[in-house]
Amino acid sequence: MSDAPHATDNAAPPAVTLTEAFWYWLKLGFISFGGPAGQIALMHQDLVERKRWISERRFLHALNYCMVLPGPEAQQLAVYIGWLMHRTWGGIIAGGLFVLPSLFILIALSWIYIAYGNVPAVAGLLYGIKPAVTAVVVFAAYRIGSRALKNGVLWTIAAAAFVAIFALNLPFPLIVIAAGVIGAIGGRIAPDKFATGGGHGNAGKSYGAAIIDDTTPTPEHTRFTWSRFVRVLIVGLLIWACAMGLLIQISGGDSVFTQMGWFFTKAALLTFGGAYAVLPYVYQAAVEHYQWLTATQMIDGLALGETTPGPLIMIVAFVGFVGGWAKQLLGPDALFLAGAAAATVATFFTFLPSFVFIFLGGPLVETTHGALKFTAPLTGITAAVVGVILNLAVFFAWQVLWPSATEAAPFAGNFDWPSLIIGIAAAIALFRFKAGVITVIAVCAAAGLLVRFVQ
Repeated sequence: MSDAPHATDNAAPPAVTLTEAFWYWLKLGFISFGGPAGQIALMHQDLVERKRWISERRFLHALNYCMVLPGPEAQQLAVYIGWLMHRTWGGIIAGGLFVLPSLFILIALSWIYIAYGNVPAVAGLLYGIKPAVTAVVVFAAYRIGSRALKNGVLWTIAAAAFVAIFALNLPFPLIVIAAGVIGAIGGRIAPDKFATGGGHGNAGKSYGAAIIDDTTPTPEHTRFTWSRFVRVLIVGLLIWACAMGLLIQISGGDSVFTQMGWFFTKAALLTFGGAYAVLPYVYQAAVEHYQWLTATQMIDGLALGETTPGPLIMIVAFVGFVGGWAKQLLGPDALFLAGAAAATVATFFTFLPSFVFIFLGGPLVETTHGALKFTAPLTGITAAVVGVILNLAVFFAWQVLWPSATEAAPFAGNFDWPSLIIGIAAAIALFRFKAGVITVIAVCAAAGLLVRFVQ
């Protein structure tokens, strides 16, 4: 029997206890497939339509704020709603349980990948998954671009970002900062060109009275005060400093653990536009600079991230695990433990800022929502993100279609025709038939296994 209320219900549901919320957020952590769009849709269906914990308008209001922040918006939305309903601990539980199941699953999958990745059956599955992932990245660029590039100015920013990272090899943070500055200036001199970012539409339907309804008075714990703002900021910085200090104390200032803490903190502050936007930055550092893993492993990690619940940015757990294992951070006899520890470090420093942003800025949502001076920089950054993601797709395609190529000889070796066919089929399934990402990856994995079997 469905627990979905009728739209005519006038009485709000009874208040939800923290324990009841705990079990909901735990379940969500295990079933939140489909990337941010799917995760947000799932929360809307559960919390707005069925359970009526929060009204449609309040839900969208919170989502619009999370879109302005760096970081995974679906996880931040969970933190926001948990905080709104049950104060700070509610936010910590909601956001933590959104991530922890995915961390444990990815640690297990990463171990299987490292330990058994050369087994013919596993290698065959990965062979088919790689071109599918390339098609998924192209599709991601299309989806973001179709929403973000509404005029010639934004198209120009996207093209310039592509050239900057593809041809000039400029670092991703510099591109993000430049795009934000352009957006801020453009919002002043040409506001009509930069007024398209950050929105998810307007509330237009009522599902009945909610616990947190349109007219529900602002809870006391969500009211803004400077003393609370400073207190949250200090606590957040102290938690980060203590964690970083512990890494330095245990492993040294130049250790891989410490490098991961520093790097993933920076990455967390630059994830405007979702996980696909920051992947080029992660690639530049993890593959080229620190050499924690190879380019091929990075593609495989993205495939694993696409097929597990939780935010796609959880690929950082894979990067951490492979880096910890490959560098033998705890010695040759503790490879799994080193990988698991590094995955945990990467995850902690990636998601800590998300909690701080919500607890800091939640009380200011009403004053920032819809204000062009806040949304125009995001519009510029989002436009640049399209070009950056397209560059990532080009790089993945190169790695997949010319598997023996190097930067010195970019088209060396044989062209991989089966991978091209699998990639085109995946693109058709995504663009033409709107197939789900997990379905596409599963079918392509089976196709790859078949190709390797025939070969």
